[in-house]
Amino acid sequence: MKRSVFGRFWPNATAVILFIGFVFPVYWMFATAFKPTGDIISEAPVWFPTDITFGHFSKAVHADHFWTLVANSVTVTVSAVALSLVIALFAAFALARMRFKGRRGFIVTFMLAQMAPWEVMVIAIYMIVRDNDMLDSLVPLTVFYTVMVLPLTILTLRGYVAAVPKELEESAMVDGCTRTQAFVRVIFPLLAPGLMATSLFGFITAWNEFPLVLILNKDIEKQTLPLWLSQFQTAFGDDWGATMAASSLFALPILILFIFLQRKAVSGLTDGAVKG
Repeated sequence: MKRSVFGRFWPNATAVILFIGFVFPVYWMFATAFKPTGDIISEAPVWFPTDITFGHFSKAVHADHFWTLVANSVTVTVSAVALSLVIALFAAFALARMRFKGRRGFIVTFMLAQMAPWEVMVIAIYMIVRDNDMLDSLVPLTVFYTVMVLPLTILTLRGYVAAVPKELEESAMVDGCTRTQAFVRVIFPLLAPGLMATSLFGFITAWNEFPLVLILNKDIEKQTLPLWLSQFQTAFGDDWGATMAASSLFALPILILFIFLQRKAVSGLTDGAVKG
């Protein structure tokens, strides 16, 4: 009995330590954003805000180009996620339901594309965008963000499509549905967890992406929030409160999305990885 209790203690203790290690920087970011400047620069760390202030957030939202960059980030991210889901749905259905020559090689190619770091293609991407006179535009960012999240999106949704029994689709077709109607009415409603998981992954990837916009978009009006955030401290000097407030605002959409979708997202990633 003692050995069993002792054996469970160390895994639980390790999990708690890791949890604190991952969560504490997030807590410190949000806590600093609400602290008065005096608490932030004091020699003794103030672990909990005593006098809460919203002045740092006011500085962040009234910074130059803030709302323009928010609109740019939302436009690029939502467009990339929507495009990747539409393309991935058709590709996943083809890979799961149809048998064609080179199908296995096609799947392996997607897996390799997911593992390969896209940074090795930065020079080629820049040259393509420059030669087509599309620098300082949101269109190339949307296209390349879509390509970045497509491999995992297709592989995850393929697992879900393959898990739907063919008999359901065939029964719908016997009842008069076309293949497209059977897909929309039978298969599509069952893909909700997979769609949640892939959309969350795509949103995080596109929302946080930094190097590509740094290389392709020099015009401040055509940049996104990650690049603005990297230059925020320079604009405000050593104003750590404003910097942490800006970081909190940047992280807030992802935290809210994850809180609402976490259950379906986790089941979607695990189920899509093992099915099919």
